[in-house]
Amino acid sequence: MQNSTRQSSSRQDLTRRTQNGITAVLTGQRHGWRSRFLFAGPAIIASVAYMDPGNYATNIQAGAGYGYTLLWVVLLANLIAMLFQALSARLGIVTGKNLAELSRDHLPRPLVWVMWAVSEVAAMATDLAEFLGGAIGLALLFNLPLIVGMGITAIVTYGILIFEGRGFRPMELIIGAMVGLIGLCYLAEILIAPIDWGATATGLVTPNLPDAAALTIAVGIIGATVMPHAIYLHSGLTQSRAVMRDDTDRRRVLSYSNTEVVLALAVAGMVNMAMVMMAASAFHQGHSEVAEIETAYHTLTPLLGAAAAAIFLTSLIASGISSSVVGTMAGQMIMQGFLHIRIPIWLRRLITMVPAFAVVAMGVNATEALVMSQVVLSIALPVPMLALLYFSAKRDVMGAFRIGPVLRVLAVLGACAVLGLNFVLLAETFGLPIPFLAQ
Repeated sequence: MQNSTRQSSSRQDLTRRTQNGITAVLTGQRHGWRSRFLFAGPAIIASVAYMDPGNYATNIQAGAGYGYTLLWVVLLANLIAMLFQALSARLGIVTGKNLAELSRDHLPRPLVWVMWAVSEVAAMATDLAEFLGGAIGLALLFNLPLIVGMGITAIVTYGILIFEGRGFRPMELIIGAMVGLIGLCYLAEILIAPIDWGATATGLVTPNLPDAAALTIAVGIIGATVMPHAIYLHSGLTQSRAVMRDDTDRRRVLSYSNTEVVLALAVAGMVNMAMVMMAASAFHQGHSEVAEIETAYHTLTPLLGAAAAAIFLTSLIASGISSSVVGTMAGQMIMQGFLHIRIPIWLRRLITMVPAFAVVAMGVNATEALVMSQVVLSIALPVPMLALLYFSAKRDVMGAFRIGPVLRVLAVLGACAVLGLNFVLLAETFGLPIPFLAQ
């Protein structure tokens, strides 16, 4: 009994020690480059949204169909992601509230209810994609029925979510370890695959869309860049980590946060680029039709060997499990922020799993379900994105930290690009004619 109490206290102490360390840095009692690690965590968790299973199929399709040509699209998408995640973190640090709470406090009540409903559906759609991705990886790697893979994914994600009640630091370390695993997997992939580094460099810096189908894939990459739940979650993850006495402290924390956003999202961007590079190397010559996760796995084995295929699935499992955990955390934050209601984490996990099990029970193709979940996210994305722009530029909310003209212009341009391409994605999905995509 005493050992159990000491272990629980130790976990709580991990968060408390981090908070005390942050306070020591802000008061000038602690110095050195290691102090920066105390501020790391929120952007690492948010970065998982940019390496989720929904990205795998799009990146594989881009590399298989067009080689290294569309790498510049991945780079552009990543830069837009950095901007909006930095704005979300800024909101939480400056106001001490997350985006859902600010919406509840400042917007008309009917609009708040609509925003909550749309955001809740988006959170469930996010979890559907991520939960299925992890289950597909487990089923393929261990030759299991998909429903068994889903059961294992459910147990593992719930086990990780238990740590959320033990302070923010354990969860940050767990998710950080999974992000590291995904990164190592793709480092191994590009070492195994014969990458054309010259074509990689050219693809990164040369905007090129060879045909209408390439534009369609580019729309898919950029259109799903900023994830609704990541915008909500990042503002919440930064809102109570540090006790800030004045604007000087806030500016310092913002500086650390912006650095972390750039580094964490750079890692996510490199993982996505590595996915495209691996697919370009393995599939572009002779297998350009590869577009699904299952097909990619079965095709990788004869082309690059069993090790490359197993590493690919390991990264998919880590991506699915970590992003499913993060999606559930975001859903909890959305409900609590908009409604001031918090339900038990096991109930939240159960509710968000139901759609995934229902989809599989009805015999729907798993990859098709992933695509449809992205459509739902595209419909929901304007809600948090426009709210974030509104509050970030609002003087009575942000005070001296209101974003300036340059950032406002960049944010509006980024929002127009992402929302415009989301509209194209939706129009294509529902069969509406788009003149500039006509063959």
